[in-house]
Amino acid sequence: MCGIGGLVYTRGTPPCRQDVLDRMAAALQHRGPDGAHFARFPHADLIHTRLSIIDIAGGDQPLSAGSGTLIANGEIYNDPEIRAEIGPDHFKTGSDCESPLRLWERHGADFPRHLRGMYAIALYDSAQDELLLCRDPFGIKPLYFTEFDGGVAFASEPAVLLAAGLAPRTESSSARDELLQLQFTTGRETIFKGISRVLPGETLRIVQGRILDRQRLSPLPSRPDTRHTLTEEAALVRLDDALMNSVQAHERADVPFGLFLSGGIDSASLLTAMSRLPRPEKLRTWTAVFDARNAADEADAATALARAAQTEHQTVRITAAMVWQHLPAIAACMDDPAADYAIIPTWFLAREAARDVRVILSGEGGDELFAGYGRYRSAVRPWWKGGRRMWRQGMFDRLDTLRHRPTHWRDGLMAAEMCAANAPTRLSAVQSVDIAEWLPNDLLLKLDRCLMAHGLEGRTPLLDPVVADLAWQLPDTLRVRDDKGKWLLRRWLEQHCPAARPFAPKQGFTVPIGTWIAQDGARLGQLVAQQDCIQKIARPERVRALFQAAAGRKTGPAAWTLLFYALWHRTHIHGLAPAGDVFETLSRPL
Repeated sequence: MCGIGGLVYTRGTPPCRQDVLDRMAAALQHRGPDGAHFARFPHADLIHTRLSIIDIAGGDQPLSAGSGTLIANGEIYNDPEIRAEIGPDHFKTGSDCESPLRLWERHGADFPRHLRGMYAIALYDSAQDELLLCRDPFGIKPLYFTEFDGGVAFASEPAVLLAAGLAPRTESSSARDELLQLQFTTGRETIFKGISRVLPGETLRIVQGRILDRQRLSPLPSRPDTRHTLTEEAALVRLDDALMNSVQAHERADVPFGLFLSGGIDSASLLTAMSRLPRPEKLRTWTAVFDARNAADEADAATALARAAQTEHQTVRITAAMVWQHLPAIAACMDDPAADYAIIPTWFLAREAARDVRVILSGEGGDELFAGYGRYRSAVRPWWKGGRRMWRQGMFDRLDTLRHRPTHWRDGLMAAEMCAANAPTRLSAVQSVDIAEWLPNDLLLKLDRCLMAHGLEGRTPLLDPVVADLAWQLPDTLRVRDDKGKWLLRRWLEQHCPAARPFAPKQGFTVPIGTWIAQDGARLGQLVAQQDCIQKIARPERVRALFQAAAGRKTGPAAWTLLFYALWHRTHIHGLAPAGDVFETLSRPL
């Protein structure tokens, strides 16, 4: 796993100074602590910072073949198959990232169609002065770009472009409204004016410093419809094959790896599959628990699973004091902001895991592919049976906190809903919306930033084509039954790990952020209310009241969102590094 960045220039534009590239490399260093390398051409510059996972000795990038030079952030899980097909004599290294380069020699810009993995790739053809920017279909790995008068700059994170002075620290008000109402932002445009995302599955073709073409791969298969012929017994056999195939591929690494274990269905399924594979040493697992009254706690369930699988297990206890001490740094790592409070346990788990491993497997994608969320079941019911549209209400609706009610915060979701209108069933349609927006722009973004802040690679075996191919062919009755989502995954777990109790009621994994905020509500509310970014959008007296009432079901998440936004704004709009704990940081003048 690595960090990538670079620039391509229009003809007549002089290349940037080395100090610009050095600033980009410095901003990427946490993504690649094992070294930085540059490739400079008359019309392009490429930067790669490396986190060594496969072919540690010989896998440095950039990689070159003929007129092509590649830098990549990712893992190619079908690398062995690609090498066997092309012939091992054509490869110079053991790096899995050499496979895309060799495929490019054969297929040109269509090479991503032949990849199985997670990746953000930049491939420059010096003979044609052409750059390809590619991102995996689920958007597991991030990639951003900005256009300027002299060409295009790109990087793994927006913060890299900001640090190098290649884009202004200017906030988009429409994206800010999305963030406040949804806790994430949708679509191509980021919250920074002028900085855009390479969309999941997209390949941008940039010739002589100008974007000329876009192609896009779907994460979901277009296969014959088997929803009416696939039996539960046959589906269980296929699911077993798919999970074992995916987990085995995701375990390929030349460094130690582990698993985040929540006690839920998704991580339990991964643990069950991993425990069936031979390994030279015990698997390491980590679970987070919260030191707060009435907080959801699945530590006992996770510990029981770890004991059954004989893992080396660690429980990470997170306290309010730990959160207030480190929250400025946690918010700072989320340069493309997602105000999902799950960033808190993810960051602390990553900090602990980084002491022992370099790769973490995690269960993201299970709810989206196998229909686990309760909002799916609600969305497919008719209105007279209590059905409700997904994401129908924003975080600050009916709270009377903001100065002006956001009006267009649902536009990105509406565009995704229109794209999903042709899905075979209503359930598939609502899943498609989450796969298009919520998954890449919240869940995967959170996982990437929180792990990379500690030099960890995150892998998501449930978001593998072999698993997605099966999940998307399931009839609705194998996704949801008896008002339970992830039905087939539960049945598989029941067969292979009864100790997981997959049909027992689950407590869920909810961070008690409202309880913690309420304990210091008056102090935090005053500090947040006095921030310039908050005064611009909200009434200070209502902000203070919101924080003092933060123990409520709706007020807690809203107070958290404002707290996150205030910290994020200081770092990424004002350019101020975190200074001390949350109270010290918010007390400092701008």
